[in-house]
Parts: sequence; structure tokens; C-alpha cells
Amino acid sequence: MAFVLTLAVLLSVTGCAELITVTSPQRYVNVTVGGSLLLQCSFISTTKETTNLVVMWNFVEKSSSSLKQIYYSQADQDVVPPEYKGRLSLPPSHGTGGNVSIGISNMQTADSGLYTCEVRNSPDIGGKTEASIVVQVLEPPSAPFCAVHGDVAVGHLVTLTCHSEKGSPPPTYTWVRLDQARARQPIMARVTPTGILEIRNISEFKFGEYQCTSTNAMGTSTCMVELSQEAEDGVIAGAVIGALLGCLLIALVVWFIAHQVKKHRYAAVKTPAAEMKGSSRPPPATSAVSMEMSSPSHDSTHGDDDEARA
Repeated sequence: MAFVLTLAVLLSVTGCAELITVTSPQRYVNVTVGGSLLLQCSFISTTKETTNLVVMWNFVEKSSSSLKQIYYSQADQDVVPPEYKGRLSLPPSHGTGGNVSIGISNMQTADSGLYTCEVRNSPDIGGKTEASIVVQVLEPPSAPFCAVHGDVAVGHLVTLTCHSEKGSPPPTYTWVRLDQARARQPIMARVTPTGILEIRNISEFKFGEYQCTSTNAMGTSTCMVELSQEAEDGVIAGAVIGALLGCLLIALVVWFIAHQVKKHRYAAVKTPAAEMKGSSRPPPATSAVSMEMSSPSHDSTHGDDDEARA
């Protein structure tokens, strides 16, 4: 590598080397979310021939280290990835006077990162072939979500959380307590960079309405939460009532089952007793009548026999 650089310097001194210089007037650029951005880049070459000119724009996302090519041009043939079609455009002056700038529309927070313009123009063998631009897409914080965690009772630890899903740069969070006159009162407690407020050994003087403010360079957004022992008492009362109703339901089920068992036992005992009572009854009256009716006919038969003997 040192040999190549030394050779390039020697050739440039003797007038036999072709050098290229790529520059950009931009180093850091901010753009609002949804806006458009012109990434400026140009080159100067000691050779006038641009038949073999190659232009590349590469992008490294802020939250990633992988390189992505978003534009490639060689011999006046442009290549744009599918995800950038309709968003990436070339300015009218592109290709003239060494201008190789590009434009990108509908910028999103995922478009924040490092953009590099690279130009190759053979027979150039040395020089500065790249220029980089840092882009940050700005977005105001979204409405934060506030929540209460812990046992809201005197002497306990209570944690308040606040978080915005969106916001670039990442928002910072501040908490204040609002008194009865809606005046903002400072809080003597630790607030983490992620919006967590810890209130240790809470007292009645710390009950009330709390407001969280999410802030970045693009704006602010707030949310509020009520911290009161009455709300906790209501939760406890609801839990007690629910437990009592559950016990009552269990008692009703047990009573119903016991009643059904008792009913079946009574029916099982009553059936054999009824059968035994039916078997001990006297013969029906019709049997006695038939016997009485049969006796006279027997006596009359004997009378006829006596008369015959006489």
C-alpha cells in the first residue's frame, strides 16, 4: 500500500498520474420526518474522460453496522434498489460539472445514519474518492404513556413510568406534581433517563396528580396520572367484594349438591317401605263373596241325595 501511494505521488509530480477529488459541502444534516433531503456531492478529475465513470451512494443505518447500496451508476446506467424507487431522485444538474448529488423524499427515522458518496473514474489511480454525510431525521415525541406500579399506601414504594414510542432524537423525561391550584411542584426523587420515577416511603403529602413531559429538539408531549390512596382503597374494596361473592357462590353450589344427595337418599328408603306395606294387606273382598256363594250350592246337593235315599 505504501508503495502504491509513493508511486502515485511520484507520477503526479512528473505529470503522468490521474487524480480524482470527491467533496461535499455537507457533513451533518438534519431533516424532519416526512421531509425531503438533497445529498450534495461532486468530483474533480485531472482527466476529462468520463467513459468509465462509476458513482456509488452507500448507506449505513444509525442502529446497524451493515452497509447498503442505495444508488449505482456506470456508463450512464442507473440502478436503484426497489425500496428506494419513487423516493430517490437525481437533480437536474446531476452529471454536469462533476455533480453526482442525489435526493431522497419521505425521510423516516430509519433513514438516519451515514451516507457515503464514492466516485471512480479510470484511469484515475489516486486521490480522494469518497465523501461522507451524517444525516439525522428529527421527529417530535409521541404522546407518552404514564402508569403507576406498586402498592399505593403510606410507607410503600411506588414507581411511576413514562415512555414515548416515537421521537428522534430520543426524548428526555421530567416529572412534576400538580397541586390543587394546578401549579407545578418539583419532585424530590430520582428520575431515570428512561422516564421512571421512584417515590420511596410515600406519605399523604405525596398523593395527587403527577405530570410527565417528554421532550426533544422537535417538541414536547405530556401525560398525567393520579396517585391517590382512595383509588387503591377502591381496588381493595373491589377485591373484597369479589371474594365474598365467590364464597357465596361456592356455598350455594355446596347446598344444592347436599340437597340433591338428601333427596335421592329419601327416595331410596321410601320405595322398599312402600313395597313391604303393600304385601301385608288382607285378601280382597271379592274372594270372601265368592266363597259364600259357593257354600249354598254344596248344601243343596246333599239335600237332593237325602231325598233320593228316602
